[in-house]
Amino acid sequence: MRIVELVFVTIHLKPELEALIQKDVERGAYQSVDEFVERAVQMLHEEEALLANDGGVVHEKIERAFGQFERGEGLTPEESRALLQEKKAIWHKQQQA
Repeated sequence: MRIVELVFVTIHLKPELEALIQKDVERGAYQSVDEFVERAVQMLHEEEALLANDGGVVHEKIERAFGQFERGEGLTPEESRALLQEKKAIWHKQQQA
């Protein structure tokens, strides 16, 4: 079990979580466990801010999507995967800039 010590807190990670983090570091997605944890915390705060500030908008988009799906306007799984891959590639480019 890895123990991550911060200035104000010690975090105990479950072995399975430590293994996931280590895999990401080993495949080169992050330079260190510290970098991984920093990014994870940033993403969590961004997500929470989005939901706090734009929760109504998110809910509205979800409702609109359900309506489209019920009308048969949804994407096929293949179309959905392709769209998500495209968005992911754009996001990765923005993160590297």
